[in-house]
Amino acid sequence: MATQSPSSAGPPDASRPVRDVVADVYRDESRRVLATLIRLLGDFDLAEEALHDAFTAALEQWERDGVPRNPRSWLVSTGRFKAIDRIRRRSKLDETRVEAEIARGLNLDEPARADDGLADRLDDDSGLHVDDRLRLIFTCCHPALAPEARIALTLRAVCDLTTEEIAHAFLVRTPTLAQRIVRAKAKIRDAGIPYEVPSRADLAERLAAVLHVIYLVFNEGYFASSGDSLIRPALSGEAIRLGRLLVEMLPEPEVEGLLALMLLNEARRPARTTGDGELVLLEQQDRSLWDTQLIAEGVERVERALSSRRFGAFTLQAAIAAVHAEAPSVEATDWAQIVALYDLLLRIDPSPVIELNRGVALAMRDGAEAGLAAVDDLLERGELTDYHLAHATRADLCRRLGQRAEAAAAYRRAAELATEGSQLRFLAARLEEVTAEG
Repeated sequence: MATQSPSSAGPPDASRPVRDVVADVYRDESRRVLATLIRLLGDFDLAEEALHDAFTAALEQWERDGVPRNPRSWLVSTGRFKAIDRIRRRSKLDETRVEAEIARGLNLDEPARADDGLADRLDDDSGLHVDDRLRLIFTCCHPALAPEARIALTLRAVCDLTTEEIAHAFLVRTPTLAQRIVRAKAKIRDAGIPYEVPSRADLAERLAAVLHVIYLVFNEGYFASSGDSLIRPALSGEAIRLGRLLVEMLPEPEVEGLLALMLLNEARRPARTTGDGELVLLEQQDRSLWDTQLIAEGVERVERALSSRRFGAFTLQAAIAAVHAEAPSVEATDWAQIVALYDLLLRIDPSPVIELNRGVALAMRDGAEAGLAAVDDLLERGELTDYHLAHATRADLCRRLGQRAEAAAAYRRAAELATEGSQLRFLAARLEEVTAEG
């Protein structure tokens, strides 16, 4: 399926205050501009400085000269030449060598123009239009980098999450996370890791890491790890856009499966929060708000992936999401099929979080007592001791069984561990409910 960039909808409204226009362009285009600058400059830090310089220049020049027809190309061109100026000022080399370094690294033999297409290039090997952000993800997911560094760098460079936000997501100290990002950038620079999508021969071994990173980006948008808002639609939308690009590049079953999973989950987003941003549980959601077009596309993609018999964990998770999406209500959901799918998923991708989700499905199939036993077994093993959703799940099962004191204790523990605003408010409301008299 063809994809469009935010800028394809037309130029910004020049009648609005320039500061507002620049803010909108930053929101919609900054990651794309940064990805292109990293490709052109070959250095993350220099590209980030160039990005900042370009937007600073936009505030001044667009006020004076008007908003350009193609703001993204203007920003790329401006950022590139701002970087050249920085290199010239910093370098202690003689002028001839400076020019040689700049020409080799910045490709100055092809001068930038306002419409020179710097943000989009054709990949000669595959014949496909390859987005610079997708190139950047493959660079960030290079096997020479540690797994945790791949994810952190991608979330920072591609998705513009702050270091603090990523640290919350990883449950690590901010300085620790910052050092991971610094080391990853240095490794890419010092090892000469190419800024490119690998050849088809090498693509498969890199694919698992890329799929994992894209899904983490989606999850941060679909179920934010911290902050005041449960959902961050820009992030989930970006992950879906990248997923579509990857399917276009490599229509493998598991790539289809990941895209299907994201589409099926995204379809439920309009019903997951109230108008003022409060959490709405699955059983209370207005299913008429679910996006039927996304569901239809997701179901079609997951069925295609399953029929290949070469699927993996993402496809199975998508199959579970499809069962939910096609059910008219929680009560009418085929919970036996969901438990069976979780059993298969645990065989190919065992994890305590998947076991926790299976425990919820087991409670719906066999009753709350069966689900509580499974959750208690998980907690006793110690693998999910600091995972707030495990304690929230236990609290809900205890509440359903009338074990109010146990439920209250579990809600308190979940609230101690949670960091996102709407979840904290939901847990507080449930705690008040189970501790109320009568």
